Amino acid sequence: MAEKKLGEYFSEEKGKMYYPSSSFVDNARIKDDSLYREAEKDRLAFWSKMADNLQWTKKWSRILDDDNPPYYKWFIEGKLNVSENCLDLHINNGLGDKNALIFEGENGDSTSLTYNELLKEVCKFSNALTELGVVKGDAVTIWMPMIPEAVITMLACTRIGAMHSVVFGGFSPEALKDRIMDSKSKVVVTADGAYRRGKVIPMRSAAEEALDDCPSVEKVVIVERTGTAYEPRKGRDLLWSELIKDTAETCEPVVMDSEDPLFILYSSGTTGKPKGILHTTGGYLVGVKSSFYYVFDHHEDDIYWCTADIGWITGHSYIVYGPLSNGSSTFIYEGTPDYPARDRFWELIEKYRVTVFYTAPTAIRSFMRWGEQYVDKRDLSSLRLLGSVGEPINPEAWIWYYEQIGKEKCPIVDTWWQTETGMIILTPLPGVTPLKPGSVTRPFPGVEVDVVDDNGQSTDPGQKGFLVIKSPWPAMLRTLYEDPERFEQTYWQQYPGLYFTGDGAWKDHDGCFWIMGRVDDVLNISGHRIGTMEVESALVEHPSATEAAVIGKAHEIKGHSITAFVTLKEGIEGSDELVQELKNHVTKKIGAIARPEEIFFTYELPKTRSGKIMRRLLRDIAEQRDLGDVTTLMDPQVIASIKEGYSEKE
Repeated sequence: MAEKKLGEYFSEEKGKMYYPSSSFVDNARIKDDSLYREAEKDRLAFWSKMADNLQWTKKWSRILDDDNPPYYKWFIEGKLNVSENCLDLHINNGLGDKNALIFEGENGDSTSLTYNELLKEVCKFSNALTELGVVKGDAVTIWMPMIPEAVITMLACTRIGAMHSVVFGGFSPEALKDRIMDSKSKVVVTADGAYRRGKVIPMRSAAEEALDDCPSVEKVVIVERTGTAYEPRKGRDLLWSELIKDTAETCEPVVMDSEDPLFILYSSGTTGKPKGILHTTGGYLVGVKSSFYYVFDHHEDDIYWCTADIGWITGHSYIVYGPLSNGSSTFIYEGTPDYPARDRFWELIEKYRVTVFYTAPTAIRSFMRWGEQYVDKRDLSSLRLLGSVGEPINPEAWIWYYEQIGKEKCPIVDTWWQTETGMIILTPLPGVTPLKPGSVTRPFPGVEVDVVDDNGQSTDPGQKGFLVIKSPWPAMLRTLYEDPERFEQTYWQQYPGLYFTGDGAWKDHDGCFWIMGRVDDVLNISGHRIGTMEVESALVEHPSATEAAVIGKAHEIKGHSITAFVTLKEGIEGSDELVQELKNHVTKKIGAIARPEEIFFTYELPKTRSGKIMRRLLRDIAEQRDLGDVTTLMDPQVIASIKEGYSEKE
């Protein structure tokens, strides 16, 4: 009955539809479109209701202040503390002995912390930071591997009102220095080293390259993770274990205003001044708590695993603050999916009985390439919901994920959002929304999204344009740290009154959204706008290909020409015949306008440690430019191999 009603809202315009099973719907937190109707009726009243789920020291006097756009403010004069909402609240509700944080290291070492235990550790480090002179409004930089102390540090900062600036552990010392200098951090928290594919990566010694040029840094706290040697700086360097040894296990949370800064998170770009995206306290927590609850259909017995790193916004919102504000058990893993073997993720799902799994499309495509044999040897029956994040997922990868990992019983929440949005913006609700492989379906309730043309006018169904958000949402960024002019120019000047996401997209006749990728990745071929995602999706539909990255090269006649880098399935060799076959395949799927000018085969694509393909580097290779910073790559040898092979081909 539910399926029939839901089906009225969606056609089968683009391929097969996938519906939640009746058993999933029966147990879902929300089973119909009432949440959408409620938000459409009164958007601000909806967000006020969501905010009521938090613990406030003082309730707000006004939901939204939109008197000075684009500097919107939410829950005016409301007072609260984030760590209190993530820890104390659940303990007071009887969940103190429930696992809050479950950790496994690359070497198989593991630990878990209940809400009671996590609160004690957070309080101890909160007191340690206070003793180091950190006060409300100060910035603390965190440069760490995926270990419990990283999460503890984030929560400790929120407890005492300090801003944290988490820098991805794979960034270079130069990138770390830029971020420390911009935030003027007083304290840096790092580790002596990190484990990566069986090797030890020195962190503290590498950090010295950055710290030498950072006069704001007064103290450096080092977690002893690997026992890697380094040269300590007397009077500045402190061991985590020594620092917390005698600190108290209680710490009163600092009362924060809803609009007080919560954290700065720098964009991962390696050119120019890094963008310090500033999020504030109340609106952000309302956004991530409500979206986690509904998007991941939160159940009290869930073991939830998001495979991102806390150095990215996905780690902030959906490893730490979203799960913990809902009283969930969140799992973190230090290593990679292919070490020591290619079934490592599936081994962990089996071992910990993970119920909700949230990962990136590029990881899914790697799993596809490796083959089902690694999946089939493990018991994945605990899974009930899957998620996708980070970039558009092509339909073939979506279907493989659904069939091989979810065993055709787990809905997939394919999500679109950004560091700037703070929370998931476009997504299915798993007990409600019929799924279309490759589509992020609908806006989250209470968020108004559109696709517009060059003049800012709404596009017709099927017409490609630019993705915008039409009205403020609680978790939105407030500014770029100490750079308001750049904030206004980057996000608000393109289309007055609308937030410009920088992504290309289109809507179908059902109102479902399809993301084409960054506007920078939307090619202009002889006056036709073609998304790189479209071409990549067509390429990986071919039975020989498993992954593809498409870039545009400047072309004096066409504007752009298409170059494709393709990874083939194991056991298949590249050949001139296969190049022609793939070109013809794209022509058949999209049209001659999208036919790649050149196709280059590579054993792997250049990816960051979080799994994102670095198309910028491929573009630099194709246009024979100097490569930028490659220290964030999972395997730097990949780019060297591609560069050498491409040069030979040229």
